[in-house]
Amino acid sequence: MVVTKDTFLPSEEELTVPEINLSGPALRAGAFHMGKYCEAQNNEFMLCRQELDDPRACVNEGKAVTNCAFEFFRKLKKTCAQEFTQYANCLDKSSGDMNFKHCRKTQGVYDKCVLDNMQLERPDYGYFCRAKVHATERPPPPKKEKVVYPDATPGLPEDYPRPDAKYGSRFHWLN
Repeated sequence: MVVTKDTFLPSEEELTVPEINLSGPALRAGAFHMGKYCEAQNNEFMLCRQELDDPRACVNEGKAVTNCAFEFFRKLKKTCAQEFTQYANCLDKSSGDMNFKHCRKTQGVYDKCVLDNMQLERPDYGYFCRAKVHATERPPPPKKEKVVYPDATPGLPEDYPRPDAKYGSRFHWLN
């Protein structure tokens, strides 16, 4: 990508946000509930990226997603820390690929705790694959105007002489 001096780039302070410092098993354990908890912010960010096709314009939406994830894990730590830790440890140590099938009992205990304390039900299978309509407050991006070109080559006048082909017709079977 070529960047000129006129290209606006956000400052380092605008781009720097704290990262969620969790392990892979912990993120995998909380992924379903966090996805549902932060669904509105994530959809807003993805809609912005899709419509504007410019990551610089969606920095604030990305920060909102990160803040939502922080908020979710803080609430989870206050209410269900022990159940969450057991579930994440089970995912980590039960198989090499962190497969869910080995940890259904600890998952059930964790899901019940989240439902009781955070009123957040685990989304059913295929929930995140379904098509959804997202209502946004952001104005739609400006539509590109269709470029209309003038006719570059004017046609020949009707009375222009049209001699026969010099070496015969290309479609000799039609003659």
